[in-house]
Amino acid sequence: MMRDYQREFANRVRFIKEVLQKSGASGLVFGNSGGKDSALVGILCQAACANTLGIIMPCSAQRNFGLDKADGLMVAELFGIETRVIDLTAQRELALENLQKLTTLNDTAITNIAPRLRMITLYAVAASEGRLVAGTGNKSEIYMGYFTKWGDGAYDFNPIADLTVREIYEFLEYLGAPSSIVEKAPSGGLFEGQTDEAEMGVTYQAIDDYITRGRAQESDREIIERFHARSEHKRTGPTLYKG
Repeated sequence: MMRDYQREFANRVRFIKEVLQKSGASGLVFGNSGGKDSALVGILCQAACANTLGIIMPCSAQRNFGLDKADGLMVAELFGIETRVIDLTAQRELALENLQKLTTLNDTAITNIAPRLRMITLYAVAASEGRLVAGTGNKSEIYMGYFTKWGDGAYDFNPIADLTVREIYEFLEYLGAPSSIVEKAPSGGLFEGQTDEAEMGVTYQAIDDYITRGRAQESDREIIERFHARSEHKRTGPTLYKG
């Protein structure tokens, strides 16, 4: 059954207002990637707080500077969201140069640098301007562990963490988001040609069916359960000594 998105919108805006009020912060900031999740988070945050800032943070990948930046700016203009742009390519290159003096970096370490640079940027702005950082991860990605620990997995609150990818699209269509946001293949823009589904080896439709109905083809089930199991550390936080 489809959610009542009019009610969902009101409830989530109320949630954000309450979080902001309790924190004592004066505004919100989020990473505007030009994708579905950041679009929805930005719309919700702007509705809850006029002092909402979206930061577009292209980093090396050409898609960051083209399609994603254009879509991010389009959503921001349509919904009246303040936007700033920072190119993180130079910071990434410097990090790579210095880290390669320390160790031999593997593909995972290299891929995770950009999301962590974005986290640094968001929290630097948040600390400097009295803002909270809004998370943009959805339920499907969280279940799969398809996010970077201490990167896009770092935030002060998340207003969409209970929504599957299917529901994110439904919500955006209800809100009248640009069709380009809804129709393009989900991608973190981590490297040229990267898409979420190709990297995981399973579709979001299959993931959502498994999460919500417990149904999946055996090949999909195997991938989903493997991703979920090996990413448990991302959802539980650091292991603490308790004495």
